[in-house]
Amino acid sequence: MSAVLNLKPEEIDTAEKRGKYTVSVIGCGQKSILYAVAFAEAGFKVICVDADQSIVKRVAKGKMDFSERATEAKLKRLIGVKQLSVTSELKSAVSQSDIIVMTVAAKIDDKKSLNYAEVENSCKQVGAALRHGALFIYVGTAGLGFNESVIKETLENTSGLRVGEDFGLAYNPLLCSGEQPVIPISSQEFWVAALDKKSLEAASMILATLSKCVRKIMDFKTAELAVLFTAAKKDAETALANELAIFCESAGVDYSAVVKLVDLQDSNLSPTIAEERNRKEAYFLLENAENLNTKLRLSKLARQINEEMVKHTVNIVQNALRSCGKTMRRARVAALGTVKQGTAADRLVKMLEKKGAKMSVYDPLLGKNETLSTTRALKRSLNEAVESADCLIILNSYDQFKRLNFQKLRAVMRIPAAIVDLVGLVEPQKVEKEGFIYRCLGRGDVKK
Repeated sequence: MSAVLNLKPEEIDTAEKRGKYTVSVIGCGQKSILYAVAFAEAGFKVICVDADQSIVKRVAKGKMDFSERATEAKLKRLIGVKQLSVTSELKSAVSQSDIIVMTVAAKIDDKKSLNYAEVENSCKQVGAALRHGALFIYVGTAGLGFNESVIKETLENTSGLRVGEDFGLAYNPLLCSGEQPVIPISSQEFWVAALDKKSLEAASMILATLSKCVRKIMDFKTAELAVLFTAAKKDAETALANELAIFCESAGVDYSAVVKLVDLQDSNLSPTIAEERNRKEAYFLLENAENLNTKLRLSKLARQINEEMVKHTVNIVQNALRSCGKTMRRARVAALGTVKQGTAADRLVKMLEKKGAKMSVYDPLLGKNETLSTTRALKRSLNEAVESADCLIILNSYDQFKRLNFQKLRAVMRIPAAIVDLVGLVEPQKVEKEGFIYRCLGRGDVKK
């Protein structure tokens, strides 16, 4: 049996000793990169794997699809010293690896049904190349029973090996919200679940090299539900924030001013259109409830409220333009921030286009040769995006957007113009002082 499943603490207590072990991280999204960088910094040899060649080329240059300069700098350095490499050859990477970390999760189709095809296909490829005694750690989104019915069964059936006897299997759920700043792996508590003691001990020991706080769980289902319940709580809090923000807009009251008087404790009462933050977990939970013939009315309603925020934001933009004496059909609207396909920002831009707005997008994270998959104009600079615009929408709280010069914006935009701030980034008084109409989630036409 491989040394991985029989590891002793003294065998990986230094970076030099960890260098004897190879870790494959399957997937090159935000969660994958965070794990890959953490493992490489801890001394392990790391191979990042993704089937998309364009993503492989981007990551190989040290570029990421999320804004986090410190992590990107680490990624570039680790690639430069050959501690971390990137490939599209999954089977080749797995065949070289002692530890396989997979982040691939189920997809949600247009009918809001979960599709497990990509997860199963990835597991089949892993199983076909899995080394005897290797340790497989799943860190993707999982519903109740997912690790046993999909991950475990697929790996065993494809490899001909058995969990706990021939290879190790553990679940290490980690929620990545996409919020800024990104929380480092080392600062997060790890939940590690497994069905057998050997897998649990090996995974806990290895993951303890990344985080000092590791909690062991001798049961997949408990860990799966803990993650889904955490996401459900966040989804419900976001729904409450969104509903109260809409109320404040109608009442002509500044939502942020009200919230400052509320004891937030551990709750997050920030309204947002980014409903995809807990989307997969929410649909896993709702599907599990349906299979068990159980109703989760609050979770279902929270999901509905959060997904309707894009449509509500379209109304905010429309009303802001109307306050400028303009209509949507003839308006030029500039969106500042990341507009990934399938996200709330993407749906917002598409809905505005459908209503007749001429859209331009400026995303400081996109490389010079990258394009968007829609008809909208992708601009290469902030000035180009906002030139002659009637409305500017702030989608993300990137550093560049925190330094917006509204005097200069006034000179290039078509005044009267509107600023719609979806992340609460700028000071309303500062914007209105320059003659702009200001709107944000939770702040309509505030009466002074």
